[in-house]
Amino acid sequence: MNISSIVIQTKPKYVEEIIAVCEANDFCDYHFHDVEKGKIIVTIEGENIDEEMAKMKKIEQIPHVICADMMMAYSEDELDAERAKLEQADVVPPILNDETIALKDIVYKGDLKKKIH
Repeated sequence: MNISSIVIQTKPKYVEEIIAVCEANDFCDYHFHDVEKGKIIVTIEGENIDEEMAKMKKIEQIPHVICADMMMAYSEDELDAERAKLEQADVVPPILNDETIALKDIVYKGDLKKKIH
């Protein structure tokens, strides 16, 4: 599942009209707007990036939309992949588990994986 926020830019006089279109359709969820700046914030959800891009194109095709830009994106698949990498990573550097090395000989410089001597 992917969730992304979109900022829609339009002329201030079309803000309410575009909000009505967003609320009447099922391809996005309306959240906030600023009439003076002509900005509308919506979110879209999709099983993958292709579904999100299809919804983004629908937003861009709404009459009077000047542009629709994706601002933030959350991808459950990417998060799962990064979690798997962390679970397989060697979290504790071997030097810290080596009982033959005296603590006074370990020099920490802010990064346990790269700076321990």
